[in-house]
Amino acid sequence: MADIRLEVPGENAVLEVLYDGTELYQQPPSMSENLTQLARKIDFATDGEEVTTEEKKEEEEEEEKQPFQQPHWPLEEVRNKVRQALTEVSVLHDLLMIVKQKPHQYMVLDPVQAEAPEPKAYIQFLSLKKSLQSAASILLTGGERLRASQTDIGRPNRPVQDFHIELLRLRQNWRLKKVGNTIIGDLSYRSAGSMFRQTGIFEVSKADDVTGPSSLVGASGAASPLSPMANRAPQSSLRVNVPTELTGLAYIFVCIKKDEEDICSAQLTSSEFVGGETPWQQKLEKAQNVLFCKELFNQLAREAVKLTPSIPHLVVGNQITATIFPGIHLLVGLCHSDSKNGPKGGTLPGSVGGGGGPAVAGGGTGGTTVGSTTTGGGLMGPSKYKHEHDLEHSLHQLLHRVYHNSFQHPLPHPVYASMGMSKRRRAAGLEGMDRNQLLNMMREQTLLEQIIRQVQHNFLRLRTMYVIDQLAAEFKDPLIVSHWNAFNSPTQSCVKINIVTQGYDSALRTKLVIHIFERTLKCICRDGKIMTMSFEPQELRNLILCQISQHNMAALQGLAKYTGWTVLSSEQNIGTGTIEPLGNASTVMLASPSGNKVIGVHSGPHQRVSVFVSSSPRPDFYPSTVVSEQRWEHLGSVWQEVRHDRMEGRNFLNKMELLMAALTA
Repeated sequence: MADIRLEVPGENAVLEVLYDGTELYQQPPSMSENLTQLARKIDFATDGEEVTTEEKKEEEEEEEKQPFQQPHWPLEEVRNKVRQALTEVSVLHDLLMIVKQKPHQYMVLDPVQAEAPEPKAYIQFLSLKKSLQSAASILLTGGERLRASQTDIGRPNRPVQDFHIELLRLRQNWRLKKVGNTIIGDLSYRSAGSMFRQTGIFEVSKADDVTGPSSLVGASGAASPLSPMANRAPQSSLRVNVPTELTGLAYIFVCIKKDEEDICSAQLTSSEFVGGETPWQQKLEKAQNVLFCKELFNQLAREAVKLTPSIPHLVVGNQITATIFPGIHLLVGLCHSDSKNGPKGGTLPGSVGGGGGPAVAGGGTGGTTVGSTTTGGGLMGPSKYKHEHDLEHSLHQLLHRVYHNSFQHPLPHPVYASMGMSKRRRAAGLEGMDRNQLLNMMREQTLLEQIIRQVQHNFLRLRTMYVIDQLAAEFKDPLIVSHWNAFNSPTQSCVKINIVTQGYDSALRTKLVIHIFERTLKCICRDGKIMTMSFEPQELRNLILCQISQHNMAALQGLAKYTGWTVLSSEQNIGTGTIEPLGNASTVMLASPSGNKVIGVHSGPHQRVSVFVSSSPRPDFYPSTVVSEQRWEHLGSVWQEVRHDRMEGRNFLNKMELLMAALTA
């Protein structure tokens, strides 16, 4: 037998719809009203009796006309009342049984609600009128502001820039978000993987002193030509507040020192290159520059403490001292000056006041200030250093390469490979690498180690250049010409040296190539020999001196071929004579075309060139009983030294050419 479900309609009937769209619903009937309606639907008539409305009316009229009569049965009225009461009790019993057994299927018992008060139309009308008036005032105010802003934008010489346009430009270059009623931005590099704890949050607000068009603006909307607004740049409507620790100017100062001698310096992330079209853009770029310098120095300081070189690095305050060569030190300092108080003990480059000492201000690692005088190993003013643009450029490239390699990872092929794995590591088979090669590839140098390598190469290159220039200034015969390769790497450079004699380039040109690395030099000579030297300058000087000596001997032999003289002997390493401090001396014996004159030349790396002449027949030959044959008369005479330094001629080969010409005649 299926259950009978009684449900109340989900929605009440709509009585009225007002002009503003509000619907007035009919209140749901109470429990008593609902019970009464149900009781009215019960038919109390006996079985088989059908009474119509017309018959009831007739019976009522008859009862009114007839006088009161006693009922046929004395208890008939009581019986009717008892029957009516029994009916009502039965209906109530049925309802209680339904509620008690399964109330959730048949009906829902709601609390009795109080009757709603009668709505007052006048009060509703007043509230609706007030709401419409408030909305109209808001719309009118917004329209006036839009009209005023459009008029201000259309004016060519407006004194104040539009706030929303400037805010749009700010959002295009910087990350902004709204927290409550405040707009804040972030200058830090956390999105790039930075773990530096220095906060870079700045606040953006509307300038309070900006009050729109002033009285200088005429009725036509343009500024008067006599007013100061006509020639002044538009005023910014944005106010940017950055943290106090990020204000001012900052840069990383790198210097190479040899004992008390200053060799060269470089400056990274200089504030001179910071610029923007608007004041807030300049302010944010300077603040981000300060944050970058602090974060970079903090990273270098951590690496300097963790590294364990033979000579430990020294980190004191805002300065890092590292030994790159014996007696050669590298200084890396964080220079920061407050724009309000100015640098202490000096003036930063590019600021008002000229060159002075950099102020090493307190950041997150100390708080010391070092002026233009060196006290306790502090930094000195950059005006006393020779600025090395090559070192600065290579260090900037290093920072850019580190940033690029940190985020430009190759795609993982196949797709299940780990992120960041290079193509060389994914290679398998015969081209694959073994375990040692993989371990060597995974060993990456820290940022400080890469900086030290570049500084070592830069210092060794400067030292090589100094040695070559000193020898070129010292030796005018032969000439030393150096050609530096313009395409170099930060840790390797190349120089080509040509040793020639002026006017005798076609006779011989001695060439050698020197490759400069971090701590070593590799020289490739003319004959194909490869020599590796250390960073000591004396080794390079000795090598060039030996090459000059060999050039003189080889050029003299080439000149002899052109003049018709014969090379009797040539020895590069002679064992007789004065011992050279380094290397060996060389000799050349030349004979004239007629064979009656012989020239001997002796040259060494550290000794001057000596020229000797011998002639035949011997002028001191005297026949005797012991030596009677005339053939002994054609032996060479005693060697006579020629003072070629007093001879006429521009250089050594020119003097030798004149000497051979005189002996031939």
